[in-house]
Amino acid sequence: MSTPKLTPTSYVVLGMVSMRGPSTSYDLKRAVNRSVGYFWPFPHAQLYSEPKRLVDLGLLEVHQEEVGRRRQLYSSTPAGLDALKSWLSEPTTEQMQVRDVAELKLFFGEFAKAEDILQLAREQIEQHRERVEVYAAMQELFKDREDVADRMVPLGLGLAMEHAALDFWEKLEKERS
Repeated sequence: MSTPKLTPTSYVVLGMVSMRGPSTSYDLKRAVNRSVGYFWPFPHAQLYSEPKRLVDLGLLEVHQEEVGRRRQLYSSTPAGLDALKSWLSEPTTEQMQVRDVAELKLFFGEFAKAEDILQLAREQIEQHRERVEVYAAMQELFKDREDVADRMVPLGLGLAMEHAALDFWEKLEKERS
């Protein structure tokens, strides 16, 4: 019998449920939006379908509330936690993926008007400044929380990448002005 293929979304769900405890799909959506969603975007509809698939695989279990809204709460099983730990121990050989529409537009910039490229740079500067502010505020908010210290490490990488992107777009704006 072959082991079913788990996807990055599978591991996002397993990790979030293992980290948070019993969670609804809506809880997962909110948690992803405030954490991994900053660097791992994907269709949130998967947060409604993937937990059900993981239940079928025995990696999550589901409990439905008896009263009220009768929400479905997903919890990790020992097999689910083992699958997550196994994935975490595997080497990562894939290169970092960046899907940046602004960078794609810049690639085809020879077909654009000069003022459009300048406007693109200015828009990107604003967006990256805003993201730097959000990340810096998150770092400040959680700086003394030992219970989330490990989760703050990727935030440092995200902040460094935002600073690099901001620096790039500011230089481009200066060159094109």
